[in-house]
Amino acid sequence: MSGSLRREKSEALYAAAQAVIPGGVNSPVRAFKSVGGGPIFIERGEGAYLFDVDGNRYLDFVGSWGPLIFGHAEPSIVAAVTEAAARGTSFGASTEAEVRFAEEIIAAVPSVEKVRLVSSGTEATMSAIRVARGYTGRSKVVKFEGCYHGHSDALLSKSGSGIATLGLPDSAGVPARVTADTLTLPFNDLDAVARLFEIDGGDIACIALEPVVGNMGCVLPKPGYLEGLREITRRHGALLLFDEVMTGFRLAYGGAQERFGVLPDITALGKIVGGGMPLAAYGARAEIMDVVAPLGPVYQAGTLSGNPLAVAAGRAQLARLRAEPPYDYLEEQVTGLAESFRESAATADIAVTVNQIGSMITVFFTDRPVYDYETAKTSDAARYGRWFWALMERGVYMPPSQFESAFISAAFTPADFARAKEAAREAFAALTD
Repeated sequence: MSGSLRREKSEALYAAAQAVIPGGVNSPVRAFKSVGGGPIFIERGEGAYLFDVDGNRYLDFVGSWGPLIFGHAEPSIVAAVTEAAARGTSFGASTEAEVRFAEEIIAAVPSVEKVRLVSSGTEATMSAIRVARGYTGRSKVVKFEGCYHGHSDALLSKSGSGIATLGLPDSAGVPARVTADTLTLPFNDLDAVARLFEIDGGDIACIALEPVVGNMGCVLPKPGYLEGLREITRRHGALLLFDEVMTGFRLAYGGAQERFGVLPDITALGKIVGGGMPLAAYGARAEIMDVVAPLGPVYQAGTLSGNPLAVAAGRAQLARLRAEPPYDYLEEQVTGLAESFRESAATADIAVTVNQIGSMITVFFTDRPVYDYETAKTSDAARYGRWFWALMERGVYMPPSQFESAFISAAFTPADFARAKEAAREAFAALTD
């Protein structure tokens, strides 16, 4: 499995890590369980590339799971964080930079009039759900199978991401009563949503979803699906919550809501908005956000919320996105990459479905279209694992799970895309040897 890859230092570190960290990792997908073998340990990143502790270099299709839209160690972000750190790493008090950053987010995201900064995507979605319940006075939340909204108790029911990767039905340690008000439906099935609202519509605070799913692999909404959800929630007085932790500032500067022209009531942001630092946000129109303390009765707080280093990174990232929008370049290059993957798989007589939008892409090893969690699970995860390692041998690092989207950065040059196409062609061919 490891072939020509040097692995000695990573293997030694993994052995040491397992003695002091559960499973040897601080986030489950890093353990490489679904692709076999042991994890790599990273030493540094530069542009489109990762370098591990054994000296192997990889073209990086993970991008820290989304935030690095300009690649690793982007100079303007590094400079902004360094300058901020010289002034102090944390204050637990307000700064001007938080105000300016909030103004920039509001200017970018069409549905947001006020925003609260937090430290992680989990915290953003958890808080947004609390706001939806507090604003509406209702208790029930609708989510979709395979959508992952962080690891808060109420949202782990039939989730994607690591839950899907490890084949877990839900999570131990979450009492059934905690998820009793979480109603889970198939993604892309508008009729199922309409039927549920006819029964429980008066008790539903919100629908929460990833407008483009990244946590069961990249799965796009069917035409009219987001519009249908918008109409149903308006008719029944529920809120529509877009989890744009992955899609925000990636599918467009204003996120999926800008790209699809459908405005939610509440938006959760993360990943790109923090420039690679631990930062996230949630926002909505003013009347909704005004239920949040200290103005209203919905409590949410955090010592590190609006951390000055994270805000500096986020502001530098958004400034570069405005100055040098990468969206057209990424759309063109990654669309071509997707087509190349399809052609190479067909040449090797391997059935795949390639889902792609903008700079998000997943190769599913199935002959069926993938539009929800059930169709995603038809993919041959074992074959994906073999393809993953064949790519690793050729210096390409794909997500170490069939059920995670890849994220491609603008640091990829045309030559990098050509290299990825050739590596994938060879990797598909190797599966038939």
